[in-house]
Amino acid sequence: MSARAPPRPGILKADTIIDVADSLGITNLSDTVANALASDVEYRLHQIIQEAARFTRHSRRTMMTTSDVDQAFKTLNIEPAYGHTSHNAPTFRRVQPTSGPPIYVVDDDDIDFEVMLKQNPIPVPRKIRYAAHWLAIEGVQPLIPENPPPETPPAVDAPQAATTHASPAATQNGPLSQPTPDAKASKDQPVKAPSVKTHLSRELQHYYQILVSALSPSMDDRKKTAALTSLRADAGLSPVLPYIARWIGEGVVASLRRDSTDGEDVDFDRKSLDIYLDAISALLENDRLFVEPYLHQLLPPILSILLTSTLPTPPIIPTDSTDPSPSQLRTHAASVLSRLLTQHSPTYPSLSSRVTKTLLAALIDPGRMLGTREGALRGLTAVGKEAVRRGLVQAGGGTVVGEDMDRATEMGMDTRGVQQAMMDALEILHPRTTEQPAGSPPRPLNDMDDDDRTAADLLIATIGDSFSRTVGEDGRWAKKLAKSFNEGIIVGTTSS
Repeated sequence: MSARAPPRPGILKADTIIDVADSLGITNLSDTVANALASDVEYRLHQIIQEAARFTRHSRRTMMTTSDVDQAFKTLNIEPAYGHTSHNAPTFRRVQPTSGPPIYVVDDDDIDFEVMLKQNPIPVPRKIRYAAHWLAIEGVQPLIPENPPPETPPAVDAPQAATTHASPAATQNGPLSQPTPDAKASKDQPVKAPSVKTHLSRELQHYYQILVSALSPSMDDRKKTAALTSLRADAGLSPVLPYIARWIGEGVVASLRRDSTDGEDVDFDRKSLDIYLDAISALLENDRLFVEPYLHQLLPPILSILLTSTLPTPPIIPTDSTDPSPSQLRTHAASVLSRLLTQHSPTYPSLSSRVTKTLLAALIDPGRMLGTREGALRGLTAVGKEAVRRGLVQAGGGTVVGEDMDRATEMGMDTRGVQQAMMDALEILHPRTTEQPAGSPPRPLNDMDDDDRTAADLLIATIGDSFSRTVGEDGRWAKKLAKSFNEGIIVGTTSS
């Protein structure tokens, strides 16, 4: 018998390898092979422990777990040790088959369905749902349950609170720091939380005061031009925009309600109305402002100036006066209305139809004054060709205005504004062409010609006798207008 190999130094001894081999039925394992296997197994153990220690350090732990060993097995591409996991460790149960070695299986619990059915059902969790809401509108947070409540300001005296939260519209005639009598009377009352509205900074309040004072009729043209240029080009006017819209609306109402026989006050009002229209036009020209939320505040002043029957008019308007006449104010309002509809009708398709409905009511309703008819004509001209056709031909507005014109002419009233408005509307309906030689007057309608007489009869039935005589001075244009009137009547009858 050969001499036994000396024991090798290390953790794992050769005797442990020989015992494991004997349990597996290997009885003739030599000591040299056992020492070699012990060295290899010890090397593999060191490698696995070293790799598992890396996972322990990266997990910021000081104690190695079985999960670290499992991760080391995966890294070294070694089959994991089943049944040794750190999470939800399964319980194994030994099963002895009829033949062969025993089998270890996971011990599953038996579930009694009768007991389960008698238990209270577990409620199903609600599905995740999404709902949209306004977080902020023009920088203002709306008071809705989805948004957090506004912060309550610190308790201050009532006059100081009134000074802080006063709107520029209420302070256009005085400094913002001046408290109101109501604020003084409510000094001992608790201060309420401010409403959800734009609170202007001190700089914007100062800008608003300067803007309003610069757009006063008593100021010189240089300051007015600078103020309108600011409205037309500045990009930081969004917080002050609602106050400007309110100032325009209140100013137009105040100017139209003033009834004075003093010509100077009337001139002041006409200048104010013209300035308000310039301010609206400047706001519409500013591409950096979002004006759409304030259209409902800008349209009423335009329509009020356009359709007010008695605009402020002095007893005698000097021919050399630079102040706008009522007809010029209505023309200016019509041009601003045309710009507003051109810009915002694509976004609001019903805007033009609603404005047209208002203008048609002012044109054909009985009892309206001649100034209102003139404003309606200029407004329909600003809306477009189809609105003019609908108002003058299909709705019979030409006949109504023609009859009012005839009565006003008999009474000796000044009808030049209405006549010019009707001519402008007819020009929109069918433009006048100059085909005759230069210097020669156009040929009027001839009563002896059947075609001319038919055209004249249709003109009289559509726009009245006075307008028909004016249009009939240009026979070629009168025939084309009569033809377009006939087409409009046929189209209106077919659509109705």
